[in-house]
Amino acid sequence: MSSVQVLHVSHAVNTGLAHCVGDYVEYQAKHGVHVTVACPGGRLAALTGARGADVVTWRAARGPGPGMLAEAQQFRRIFEDIRPDVVHLHCAKAGLIGRAVLRGRVPTVFSPHAWSFQAVDGALRRLVLGWERHAMRWTDVVVCVSAAERDTGVAHGLRGRMEVLPNAVLPGAVEPIRARSRQEVRESLGVEPGVPVAVCTARLARQKGQDVLIDAWPAVRAAIPGARLVLVGDGVARPALEAAVEEVGAEGVHFTGPVDRSIALSWLYASDVVVCPSRWEGMSLVPLEAMALGRPVVVTAVDGMAESVPPGTGWIVPPEDPEALAGAVVTVLTDHEAARAAADAGRRRAALTIGDDSSARLLDLYGELLRGRRPPATVSS
Repeated sequence: MSSVQVLHVSHAVNTGLAHCVGDYVEYQAKHGVHVTVACPGGRLAALTGARGADVVTWRAARGPGPGMLAEAQQFRRIFEDIRPDVVHLHCAKAGLIGRAVLRGRVPTVFSPHAWSFQAVDGALRRLVLGWERHAMRWTDVVVCVSAAERDTGVAHGLRGRMEVLPNAVLPGAVEPIRARSRQEVRESLGVEPGVPVAVCTARLARQKGQDVLIDAWPAVRAAIPGARLVLVGDGVARPALEAAVEEVGAEGVHFTGPVDRSIALSWLYASDVVVCPSRWEGMSLVPLEAMALGRPVVVTAVDGMAESVPPGTGWIVPPEDPEALAGAVVTVLTDHEAARAAADAGRRRAALTIGDDSSARLLDLYGELLRGRRPPATVSS
């Protein structure tokens, strides 16, 4: 694979996707692949650039809008300049523009990182789903991060090759955190001794369900008056979430704002429970990271969570159910024996995901596609 050129493309740059793509890039670069990442900058550019990729700026907004024609034209220019052997598109916007421009002229891999049609309703949902079905003809393979994500695609009429490459925790991410004592980490973050702490680490957005957790929090505080809730990360929903805290009278809630990955992982390690209240996912990396750090987890029953958190390793509740969410968090914070047993089981489960198997399988998949395809074609205007 030493002569192969791979182009990764993403409009999302400051989410967990950055670490997923960063792991792919690092593995591919170490195995002689010439990797380029096209993105708007942010964490993804910094991370992949440090791990061996050439980074080019693709000025793409997160959602659809009037700038999409210019975004498509710039993508075409990037493709023509690089002339990659394989294009790997990440998330909905890159998947839309990349496949519409390339139309199967070069081996094309698409990773949805959670299906776009799950984020919308009504007529817009039908439109987005119709596009995804149509675009499968220009997709050599869809790479799903969980079997549930694949099954959701199949159930919604997507026909084509889909492979499951689960998210994984790399040792280099968690080992430096685990090398420190939890007491030391808690002190460094300003957590008082003996204070129960629930942590939610995610982009602040409707998808991640922090609003549901805020609705649930007064019931947690009623049962455990001194408990703290720490929302780690930043995002467009922060003003609405801060307003929700005031509206429901949720005390003991703290917003960290944007933090780097080591701080986010430190908050997971410092926690007494990690909460993932998502409305939809592909396969969240946070529960795996929390379990690798030996922390009990409460998650919602959405795609990928049951694979991350099998029976006995954590608590799974329905999405958008504040009462059930509060009940599970209170159980973890008060039933120390059950929490310890789940954390121990979760640590053993997470150990099975640590490594670069998915990165190796992805590189093999590129090779398989290239053996069956001609050299990259010029994309006509």
